[in-house]
Amino acid sequence: MANSVVDRCPDAVRAYLALASGEDRTAATPLFAEDVHVTDDGTDHRGRAEIREWLDRVAGEFSYTTTPISADGDAASDRVSVRCRIEGNFPGGVVDLDYCFRLDAAGRLASLVIAPAVDQG
Repeated sequence: MANSVVDRCPDAVRAYLALASGEDRTAATPLFAEDVHVTDDGTDHRGRAEIREWLDRVAGEFSYTTTPISADGDAASDRVSVRCRIEGNFPGGVVDLDYCFRLDAAGRLASLVIAPAVDQG
């Protein structure tokens, strides 16, 4: 994903965002730690097997594009937040989501929380 917003993010975060925006979202599975915990749309998914099922399900629900619009954290961080604009054929058509990543010592994705962006202000 060529996007200067995420250039300074850890490798696993950049790779996840690129793969999760592509046609084969399940290719992102190896980026996750074995005991990963993901929360998306209020639903928890634990372990790589559940993550693979979640990514596969998400890929089939809607067509959409993901554009990172801001990032907090850098390659040395174990916690990184990326705000993305999602545009597609889902109800509403456009939404900004916050992706809050936590990485393990090996640089794999240990947890990910995806939630509607909350504006500070």
